[in-house]
Amino acid sequence: MSSPIIRPIEKKDNVQIAKIIRSVLEDFGVPKIGSAYADVSLNAMYENYDVPGAAYFVLEENGRLIGGGGVAQLANYDGKVCELQKMYFLPEARGRGMGTKMIDTCLQAAQDLGYEHCYLETMSYMEAAQKLYKKYGFEYLEGAMGDTGHYACGVHMIKTL
Repeated sequence: MSSPIIRPIEKKDNVQIAKIIRSVLEDFGVPKIGSAYADVSLNAMYENYDVPGAAYFVLEENGRLIGGGGVAQLANYDGKVCELQKMYFLPEARGRGMGTKMIDTCLQAAQDLGYEHCYLETMSYMEAAQKLYKKYGFEYLEGAMGDTGHYACGVHMIKTL
């Protein structure tokens, strides 16, 4: 059994990563409308992140995807602010330090892409995720920045890079 690796998304990963993200969102009871679940980009993740200012990474173990995460320009916002996007892991990837490794990878990519701040949105009951974000220096905001369309997400956080 090999250690999980983090690598850039490839076109062949599209179907598998979309299934992972939707599965995790269902497991956590996230509303299907007003969240990442409804994003049309889920069906073409490679193409949506194969643009300037964006990067998406998958977590692969023994030839199988078990999670992913990425960054891209914050939608409908002017400025050097990216959004940490679609970072989700299957149960077998959780509690193994993979979230830490993925955030490290995403924040480094954000810096390499020239962003000055990283924004994120999450659900209020996703406490383990918030604990990880706070450890990385993300701070709570009063409300949303930009317009991601994820109005079901009640927690908004930002970090200076």
